[in-house]
Amino acid sequence: MKDFNNNKFNKKDGHSSHPGGKGGFNKGGFRGGRDHGGFERSEEEKALIMEGKNAVWEALESGRAIDKILFASGSHKTVGHIIAKAREKGIMAQETDKRKLDKLSETGSHQGIIALCAAAEYAEVEDILNLAADRDEKPLIIICDGITDPHNLGAIIRTAEIVGAHGIIVPKRRSAGLNAACAKAAAGALEYLPVAKVSNLQQTIEELKEKGIFIFAADMGGAAMYELDFTVPAAIVIGSEGEGISRMVREKSDHIVSIPQKGRIQSLNASNAAAVLLYEAFRQRG
Repeated sequence: MKDFNNNKFNKKDGHSSHPGGKGGFNKGGFRGGRDHGGFERSEEEKALIMEGKNAVWEALESGRAIDKILFASGSHKTVGHIIAKAREKGIMAQETDKRKLDKLSETGSHQGIIALCAAAEYAEVEDILNLAADRDEKPLIIICDGITDPHNLGAIIRTAEIVGAHGIIVPKRRSAGLNAACAKAAAGALEYLPVAKVSNLQQTIEELKEKGIFIFAADMGGAAMYELDFTVPAAIVIGSEGEGISRMVREKSDHIVSIPQKGRIQSLNASNAAAVLLYEAFRQRG
């Protein structure tokens, strides 16, 4: 677990170069192809793929941050103990076609199992709240509800760090992970901003609300962002580009917030929408 209480996570100033009670929190894409898709993986991408029974087991034992484990259909007899260990640690283990593993494999000898590791360690929701407390600031959090494009996730992380937000929350399922593409888009922000992965997004939202944090869901038909108060403890929810905010998350939100628009295109890219709302929060907070 990365130490989110060290000095680099306690930046006090705000300068930089759509879409309180008790309660604990639940803990919390990979581009593939050995040149199968007409491209060569970068060294950073290669380093995040662990393949083979021994390599994946050692990654689990060492506590390395893992986004997902993929195992071939029918391989339970040989890798079942690894799958059990992963699930015990709260890591998603997904059965898939062997051809997908063949495409991901760099060595051609994956033995029916591959781990997709994260480019940075995941934090806990409490780390995000503690970072806000350490800075003596009201929490400003981004919740990503179904952002599956790692470039979008990385761009959101980058903007959130620049405006002085305190962290990002992503669900364990239906979300891009902190892979090499995300890390590249984040442009170093993963070193300074905690990202928490949670099992149940709706439950996490309820727990945030119990702690006095207001939930602002970015969606069509809500109040214009200028009309809402982002100086309160706030979590802004950004939905997926295809489906937007999920129904359950929308129902649990305190406010629906919309970005005023004049043109004919109906919505912004998810990372752009996050940037607009974050800067409005930044403006209001001074």
